[in-house]
Parts: sequence; structure tokens; C-alpha cells
Amino acid sequence: MRKSWSVFTTDLKNISKNYVAAILIGGLIFLPSLYAWLNIYASWDPYGRTGQLPVAVVNEDVGANVRGEDIEAGKQLVDTLQDNHDMKWIFTSRQKAMEEIENGNYFAVMIIPHDFSEKLGSVVSDHPQKAKIEYYVNEKINSIAPKITQKGASVIVERVSSQFIATVNGVIFDLFNRLGIELAQDMPDIEKFENYVFDLETQLPEIHRLLKSATADANSAQKLITKAENMAPSANKTISEGLATINKTYDFLTKAENRLNEMAPKVKSDLEKASSIAKETNAFLQKAANLHLDFTEIDRVKGQMDSKMTEAIQAVEKVEADLQWLKEVSNEKGEEPTDAAAGRQQRLQEAIDRTAGLQALLHEAQNNARSLNGLVEGKQDELRQTLTDLQDLTKNTSVRLDAFIAEYENTIEPTVLTETANAKKTLQSAKSMLTTIQSTMPEVERVLKSTSKDIEEGKGLAVKALNEYPFLADKIRTLADRIRKVQGETDINEIIDLLRNDPQAERSFFEEPILLNENKLFPIENYGTGMTPFYTVLSIWVGCLLLISLLATDVERDEDLTVRQIYGGRLLTFLTIGLLQTIIVTLGDLFILGIDAKNPVYFVLFGLLISVAFMLIVYTLVSLFGDVGKALAIIMLVLQIAGSGGTYPVVLLPEFFQWINPALPFTYAVDLMREAVGGIVWHRVTKDMIFLITTAAGFLIIGLFLKKIVNRKTHQMLKKSRESGLFH
Repeated sequence: MRKSWSVFTTDLKNISKNYVAAILIGGLIFLPSLYAWLNIYASWDPYGRTGQLPVAVVNEDVGANVRGEDIEAGKQLVDTLQDNHDMKWIFTSRQKAMEEIENGNYFAVMIIPHDFSEKLGSVVSDHPQKAKIEYYVNEKINSIAPKITQKGASVIVERVSSQFIATVNGVIFDLFNRLGIELAQDMPDIEKFENYVFDLETQLPEIHRLLKSATADANSAQKLITKAENMAPSANKTISEGLATINKTYDFLTKAENRLNEMAPKVKSDLEKASSIAKETNAFLQKAANLHLDFTEIDRVKGQMDSKMTEAIQAVEKVEADLQWLKEVSNEKGEEPTDAAAGRQQRLQEAIDRTAGLQALLHEAQNNARSLNGLVEGKQDELRQTLTDLQDLTKNTSVRLDAFIAEYENTIEPTVLTETANAKKTLQSAKSMLTTIQSTMPEVERVLKSTSKDIEEGKGLAVKALNEYPFLADKIRTLADRIRKVQGETDINEIIDLLRNDPQAERSFFEEPILLNENKLFPIENYGTGMTPFYTVLSIWVGCLLLISLLATDVERDEDLTVRQIYGGRLLTFLTIGLLQTIIVTLGDLFILGIDAKNPVYFVLFGLLISVAFMLIVYTLVSLFGDVGKALAIIMLVLQIAGSGGTYPVVLLPEFFQWINPALPFTYAVDLMREAVGGIVWHRVTKDMIFLITTAAGFLIIGLFLKKIVNRKTHQMLKKSRESGLFH
């Protein structure tokens, strides 16, 4: 150990006495630090300057009209990007944008197509279409820039989508809110509908009976209408015949009225004539009673009286005949039996009876007059009595004729004329009614045909409804059961409360339904700080490579020095320089770059441990294998850069690198430095330190105990390789 220390002290003296060596060693000490610092500074915050990446935006959207409202989603997107500084947005035409991206002046191009708004608006149609944004990227320019621009484009698309979803959902929840209000207002109607369904369910048997009854009634109605249609021609014929009868009767009454008007003066004249004869006879008898009558005179009086009585009887007979004719005419009018008609008939019959009575009186007077001849001889007193009785008889006849004349004038004649006029008026009304009925018969026939057709259709519907009744009844019962089930499981008031939410709050929710509540367990200030462990570890290994590239691992052979002593002595020199490199790079990270390490002391100490481990590995490889060892150290560097997980997570690496990752010193060195930067978890630190110390100890043992054997073999190989003139 003392001789090894002697080798180390000799190296320090040589460095201090030779300024060139001192300068070179100083450069070797600081050079790895520059490698780390420059890389860390370069990657300090690369994503904080994405606003300098030129990305073109082309808006070709022509807008759209959705349910009466104009929308310009493309313009709104452009307005949004104008206030966005995540990238350097350049708004231009398609032609210029494509030319510039091909020339490498733009990293990406976003083109908003002409139908952008139209397709967004199709969400309210039956066939909604997704809107598209064309995205062009020139990946030849840089490998990272396309990923950044793509991320920016994705963020913009997500933002537009979230805003659009929020807008649509705002409208939907506004509709839901109004629906909830309407449902609350319609709750009585909903409950009434439920009751209707339940009532309908209970009424199903009665509905079935009514359908069957309606079908039977339709059949009966159809038969009746068919019968009525068949009777329509007969009804037309009857109406025509009735009109003809009315016309005939009306004409007959008109003639009777005219006849009555013609006959009335004559009847009156005949009655007046009979009355006059009775009066004259009465006067004659009064005069005759005061005279002395002989046979000749009596015969003359008898002849005169007989003649007058005959004339009066004939006049009354004519009146009776006329009254009988009126009665017959009254019976032939075909009127319905009424109290007025019966009264008229009774009055006419009484008048006829009274004319018969008058005739009897006149016949009695005539007979009495004819009996005067037997009373002349010796019976003057009886004659005079007979004349007196005859006088009274004629006087009574005259009075009765005058009364009959008055009754005829005041009652019989006006009554007959009035009743005739009324009969004519009634016939005229009946004629008008029948004429109206006759004019409506075509419409009646049309209505009957239409009704027959409607009843046929109604019958068909009734039959169809009857046939569909089982299905309908089943559906109604199913609906009632579902309503009862919903009532049992769901409170519609809760649904209404759910619908009646704040539309703006719901819109805000769907614009950002999930908030990422980020909790950083081991926060890292920026990207450069996050990359510091990797670049620091990498610079330590690079420092080791620089040392073994410029410094020799062996010393000039001294008979007093063994291979093991040389290995140990020169190792101390390498370790010293390596530790100085590590101190400079770690302190520079902390104080020059301002790395925010949570445990700065451990950051330096862990760096020193890593430096010792790396130096033992690299120094031992070169000490044992010479140039081949250098190559092995470089190969290890390459494998560890890719497979240690320093830049990308191990799970994202190819399977080969995932396989070798647990065996690489970089894996544990980078993890150890990350613990110092982000915050220490001691069981991880312990695991990392055990691996590094174990690995370093292993290489130290190999160097101490196998150097002589390995050097013998490598010396022969080196000698043989130099014979080729290609290797030094």
C-alpha cells in the first residue's frame, strides 16, 4: 500500500512540476463540467419557447346557418389563436402555407376546411358528421418540433371540441331545464294520464262489449239504410202523388170557394124570399081574419096561401140543398178530424135540420090552408080560429126565417168561408212542405249513400278494433304495469329536480368535466432540472473516458513495484482527478446553473460515490485490456445512454434495452442523483448505493488480482496487433 501511495505522490509531483501536464490535467478536470452544463442549460426550458415555432393557420370555413342562426366556427377558432402564444401562429392562404412548409420555413400547417361550421352544425340533424382540421407537418426539419406542433394542434382541437361540447350541452341542458319546468307544470296532467290508463285498464271488458255492440249496431244500421235507400223511389213517388192530390184538392176548394161566393147571395135571397112570403102570408091572414069569408073568398085565400107556401117551401128546399152541398164539400176536403171541423159539420147539420123544420112548418101551413073549405058552412068560429092558428104559424115561421137568415149571414157563411180559406192555407203549407221534401230527396239519397259508405267504413274499423282488441288490451295492461312499476321504483319529482338544473353550470361542467388535481410528490422546477441527473452522470463517465484517453494506466516499470502496486497507485491518481471533476460539475450545477436540488449536500456526495464507481470500472477495463478496455468503456457509454432510462422511461424502450437496464451502472447512478434532486426515498438510495458499491468493489478486486494474468494475455495480443502497422 505504501508503494502504491508512493506512485500516487509521484504523479502529483510530476503534475505540479510540469506546467503542460498541469494545464492538460486542469482541462480534463473542467471539460466534463462544460459538457454537463451546456447540455443542461440547452434543455433548461425548451417547451417554454414554443411560441417561436412558426405554424401556419389557413381558414377556408364559409360558415353555416343552423336553425336560423349563423355560425362561423372557423373565424372563432382564428380569433382564439390570435390571443394564443403557445406557438407562433401565422394566418395565411393555403398556397403560401404549403410552399413555406415544403421550404422548411413553417414547421406545421393547420387548414380549417370550408365545411367546418356546417359539419359542426350537423349535430342537430339526424346524421351528424364530425368536423375535420387538416394538419400538415414537415418532419424532415427536426425530430422534436413535429411532436410539439402536433401537441399544440391537438390542444387546439381539444379546446374547440370542449367549447363546442359545452355549447351544445348548454343548449341541451337549457332544454332539459325547460322540460323540467314543463313537467312540473304538467304534473296534474301526468297524474291524470296515469289515472286514465288505470281507468282504461278497468274498462277493458266494457270496451270489448261496446265494440261487439257497435259492430252489431253497424250491421243493423246498414240494413236500415239499405232499406231506406230501397224505399227512396217509393217515397219520391208518394211525395209526387201527395203533391198531385194537394193540387187537386186545392183546385177543388178554390172552385168550392168560388161556388160558395156565387151561391151565398142566392141562399140569402131564397131565405129572404121565404121570409117575405111568410110575412106576406101572415099579413094576408090577419086581413082575412077580419073579413066575412064565403066559399068563393076562402077558395081564393086558400089558393093564394097554397101558392105562397109552395113558393116558400121551394125556396127553403133550395137553401137546404145548398147547405147539404156545403156539408158534403166540407167532408170531401180530406182534413184530419179536429174540433173546429167537427163544430163546422155540427153547425151545418143544425142549419140543415132547421131548414127541414122550416119546411115542416111551411108544409103544415099549406096543409092548414088547404083544409079551409070544410070550415066554411056553419063553422065560422072554427075557421077564424084556424086562420088565427095559421097566422101564428106563419108568424113563427117568419120569425124563425129571419133568425136563420141572421145566423146564416153572421155564422154559417163566414164560418164556411173562413174554414175553406184555412183549408186552402193548410194545403198550401203542406204543398210547400212536400215541395221542400221533394227538393231535398236527392240530398237525402246522397246522404244515405254516404252514410252507408261511412257505416261500412265504421263497421270495418269496429271489426278491426275488435280484432285488435286482444293486442290493445295486452299493451294497455303492460303500460299500466310499467306505470305502477315506475311509481314504485322512481319518484318523478326527483326526475324533475334532476332536469331543473342550472344550464350555465352544466355547460361549464361539460366544458371541463374533469379537473386534474395535480399533486407533485417530488416537484421538479423545470425540464433542465429534471435532466440534470442524467447529464451529470453522463459527464462523470465522459470525464473518466477523457482521463483514460490521455493518461496512462501504467508507470515506467520499477523492479521494486509490482503490477498490483502500480494498479493501486495510478488508480489513486485517476480517482483524485475524477473526484475533482465531480466536485466541479456538481457544484456548478448547484451554484452556476442554479439547479433546485432538494438535498444539495447529498447531490455532491452521491456524485462523488458515482465518480469512484465509474472510475474503478473504466480504469480497471483500460488497465486490464488497454485499448480494448477503452473500446469497452465507450460501448458501455453508448448502451447506458440508450438503456438507462435517463431520457425516456424504461418501459418505452425496446425489449433489449429493458433487458439490460438492471445491469447498467447508469441506471442506479441516475436514480441516485434524482433522489438528491427531487427528494430522497432511502430504500431506493440504499438499493442504488449497494449496486454501485458492489460493482466498484468487484472491478477493484478484478484489477488487483487479475491484472497480471490479463496483462500477460493482452500484451501478446497487443504485440501481434502492432505487427499490422495499424495500431499503436
